[in-house]
Amino acid sequence: MTTDTDLLLALWHEVGHGADLAATVKAISARLATALPHARLELIRCDAAARRFETAADTASLPGRHWQVTPTAFKALSGEMKRSPVLHLTEESARPEALAALSAPVGKALLVGLLHDGGPLLGLAVLTPRPGGFEAGHRRQFATLLEPLTAVLARDVRLHELDQQRAIAEEERQLLLTRLGRDAVADTIVGADRGLHTVMQRVAQVARSDSSVLLLGETGSGKEVVARAIHERSRRAGGPFVRVNCGALAPELVDSELFGHEKGSFTGAIGQRRGWFERADGGTLFLDEVGELPLSAQVRLLRVLQDGGLQRVGGEQTLQVDVRIVAATHRDLPAMVAQGAFREDLWYRLAVFPIRIPPLRERRDDIPELAHHFARRACLKLGLPPRLPDARELARLADYPWPGNVRELATVIERAALLGSGDRLDCAAALGMAAPALPSTAAAVGSSAGEFPTLDEAMAAHIRAALARTQGRVEGRRGAARLLAINPHTLRARMRKLGVVPAQHRPADD
Repeated sequence: MTTDTDLLLALWHEVGHGADLAATVKAISARLATALPHARLELIRCDAAARRFETAADTASLPGRHWQVTPTAFKALSGEMKRSPVLHLTEESARPEALAALSAPVGKALLVGLLHDGGPLLGLAVLTPRPGGFEAGHRRQFATLLEPLTAVLARDVRLHELDQQRAIAEEERQLLLTRLGRDAVADTIVGADRGLHTVMQRVAQVARSDSSVLLLGETGSGKEVVARAIHERSRRAGGPFVRVNCGALAPELVDSELFGHEKGSFTGAIGQRRGWFERADGGTLFLDEVGELPLSAQVRLLRVLQDGGLQRVGGEQTLQVDVRIVAATHRDLPAMVAQGAFREDLWYRLAVFPIRIPPLRERRDDIPELAHHFARRACLKLGLPPRLPDARELARLADYPWPGNVRELATVIERAALLGSGDRLDCAAALGMAAPALPSTAAAVGSSAGEFPTLDEAMAAHIRAALARTQGRVEGRRGAARLLAINPHTLRARMRKLGVVPAQHRPADD
């Protein structure tokens, strides 16, 4: 004869191995067959808000049966189940309201009350259609069902909650995509088959590996979009993609931001903090504007790339991280290496697989598709009727030099949508406000090649214009180097080569 201990172990075995509620009920019923061959097991879920009981699962695989009850009957049955964990209900002994609430088939029922975290009432009914009812020992055996069946029902409730949360999250995701005018979370790569064809070929070559990638391109050319494409095509696509703008990190906080810190390691460190490397563990860390990192941070970055280990600021424990590095810069890193502004060994570590992203002026065939893409997004964002640029507007866009690249094009299109007042895209007016006019290079220098200046002459004129605006300052917040987005050492080297003298642009009283 099966003992209570054997029965309990068998029940927990079925609970642990079954994820489906109906299948678990069937398995438990099979285990109970020796104790009560003709019993039917039914799990009853209580919906307190709707004042009804519904079948969650039963041995007949007919879940979904429910009983709407009056407030009086619901209160009676709920109260009975809360007061006594095991109720022996029969036509003769049960309260009429409680039995009517359950609407049990003919025969006798043993009702077990289960509470899930003090929340909605859950019930277990063991029903038998044969006369004779239950023996005295059955009541003790059915009490054994309380704990494992509570676990089964609690798990089912949690799965239902997760399904609801997942559905809500999916609805919010679709709503966000609609507002952004996208079909997927990832940015659309416009021009992947034309101007960026070579770039996407190289992305496909490197994405499946864990090699470091260095993206080279002008500001606004789409380096982050390409970095995300590498991540999404890699085996790390399920992991985090963490973007860090190295140029926005305060020099004194670079180590703390990248590698984290321990509590009390410096003034203001009121708690332990995980750095960007730890947050990107198992995924991709995108180091944007990596050329802006100070030399001290470059040393620690190199150490992480070499052995995968790091120490938080103020910490002694070495933490291992599994991170794939994608770096990006618009600077001339080889020139910075030559000037000692960037570590040569770090350059070799980052530039395992360099990818050059062409500026927009080198892929003008992509401008119409990009313009349409940004126009749809801008109209959706601004709540305007859908408007696309016509052939004349596209011709204007194609003739513009786009110093700010794709980012500037997106801004111009949004501005054109606003200026068009919802009737059209006023690209002409938007382009007129696109950028401050620069001095003409042809007028600024004497050209040695007729009316069109050489590249060195144009560069020298552009540097002189920046020096004139900054009154001869080269470095600092108001210096020409910052205005030109170039390292001061690189700028001085180019000025020496081109014969540009900063002192000529300083005020006379300096």
